[in-house]
Amino acid sequence: MCLMLKTALENQYGRFGQDIISPLLSVKELRDMGITLHLLLHSDRDPIPDVPAVYFVMPTEENIDRMCQDLRNQLYESYYLNFISAISRSKLEDIANAALAANAVPQVAKVFDQYLNFITLEDDMFVLCNQNKELVSYRAINRPDITDTEMETVMDTIVDSLFCFFVTLGAVPIIRCSRGTAAEMVAVKLDKKLRENLRDARNSLFTGDTLGAGQFSFQRPLLVLVDRNIDLATPLHHTWTYQALVHDVLDFHLNRVNLEESSGLESSPAGARPKRKSKKSYDLTPVDKFWQKHKGSPFPEVAESVQQELESYRAQEDEVKRLKSIMGLEGEDEGAISMLSDNTAKLTSAVSSLPELLEKKRLIDLHTNVATAVLEHIKARKLDVYFEYEEKIMSKTTLDKSLLDVISDPDAGTPEDKMRLFLIYYISAQQAPSEADLEQYKKALTDAGCNLDPLQYIKQWKAFAKMASAPASYGNTTTKSMGLLSRVMNTGSQFVMEGVKNLVLKQQNLPVTRILDNLMEMKSNPETDDFRYFDPKMLRGNDSSVPRNKNPFQEAIVFVVGGGNYIEYQNLVDYIKGKQGKHILYGCSELFNATQFIKQLSQLGQK
Repeated sequence: MCLMLKTALENQYGRFGQDIISPLLSVKELRDMGITLHLLLHSDRDPIPDVPAVYFVMPTEENIDRMCQDLRNQLYESYYLNFISAISRSKLEDIANAALAANAVPQVAKVFDQYLNFITLEDDMFVLCNQNKELVSYRAINRPDITDTEMETVMDTIVDSLFCFFVTLGAVPIIRCSRGTAAEMVAVKLDKKLRENLRDARNSLFTGDTLGAGQFSFQRPLLVLVDRNIDLATPLHHTWTYQALVHDVLDFHLNRVNLEESSGLESSPAGARPKRKSKKSYDLTPVDKFWQKHKGSPFPEVAESVQQELESYRAQEDEVKRLKSIMGLEGEDEGAISMLSDNTAKLTSAVSSLPELLEKKRLIDLHTNVATAVLEHIKARKLDVYFEYEEKIMSKTTLDKSLLDVISDPDAGTPEDKMRLFLIYYISAQQAPSEADLEQYKKALTDAGCNLDPLQYIKQWKAFAKMASAPASYGNTTTKSMGLLSRVMNTGSQFVMEGVKNLVLKQQNLPVTRILDNLMEMKSNPETDDFRYFDPKMLRGNDSSVPRNKNPFQEAIVFVVGGGNYIEYQNLVDYIKGKQGKHILYGCSELFNATQFIKQLSQLGQK
């Protein structure tokens, strides 16, 4: 990244670094900080000898070699080396040797271990990685043929990132986890790593948070480690809130949504070819007030709010136009002159609010485009029907239509939608369907064009989970239909919502939220009573499920080993709204939508 003061500052980062920075800082914000050039480490770069360079990279063999090459080629005036994860002694020596050989030791200005090996997507949400995420994916952890060594590598990768997270947070957590799962393996390793760091008094990264201090402080955060296998239905669930819908049906990645916009037909003679679809990208960030306010809202509410924003913008725009026309008043009568002076002040005020007005217009256009793209999917695939039906299945409510009818309906959804619905039914059922019924369902799914591999895996998983515990419960009914939306939307609306149900959500806790509530509030519950307890600050680590601290926690981090989703995140956000003074962070090893999850289940189900 490059700084134009008296010099230019250039930033080199690997793709890991780019993924960490891009959700946090826009190019404009980097420029405001003086960074005018940012390049990938492994791109072809020309020497800029009078420029300091800031590196932000993972300390991999490949990256270290390239940095040593930069030193030898004397590309920059000075070097500020920032490592995302801690660099090993041997690799540090490689850089020192290269700097010596290139006679560039004075140019290496700073070397930092930044402990930033995680991606912050929201103030209260993080994910471990985006590059090479298949290394810590649900599939990687649950492969039947995984070796012990491979499993150790996956766990070490997750633990390294979680360790970085707590160093950045500056707090040593109390750790709780379920037994006999990948989450337990992570807990054991993280406890050991935190413990070792706390013992090393000279190099402890938790300064001021030493063994004596904070030993009996009740303000330490709780880390709840849960395994994805405790709830496989939620990641497959069709959703109804804005952010989760955008992630489910559009290309939404590191807070950026990519839309394909067709430009219609060219006005050329018969046989006209449709124009190529243009791709547009929009950043959905905390700066966007509309997004911040409505990302957790049910979709119909979002459509209505976009319409209201548009009407309010048009009213402001009309006012500016009206004032301009009055300013052009002719004639010298007194009434006109007094009116003119009165309106000059109004117009001055209107003109000063013009940048704000333009920004408002940009956001309205952005959300009109995004919401329209989501609505197209809802209508084409009848996602409101799927959402409502799945909610009924998960809450054990009476179904108004047979599952077989929904699967067999050629107009309702894609093969993947039908598969998701059936898997939710299969996972949520207390009693698995009989072989005869299952064959009937399988035939209907095959006729609908579904790939049955995911079902193959879920059958194995369910048989195994049944031995371990009862299926997750999803609370009581959660939606009530408010009639068709056409009633809500006025005729001048941008969004033609006819036929789409106006479903109102009722707050109910998903399994992950329920587990957190039990542990955070210190409630006794069979679901969590057996969870292991680790306190890295205790002198001796002991295998206990008896918490020493009996007071409810004020702050908690929920981390899902095996992948998370926006549905769970939103459920936690809604849960904590009613808890005064409490804070929750949600993290996961990877963030996937239902399409990506189905693909992993399919790979696991292949014979």
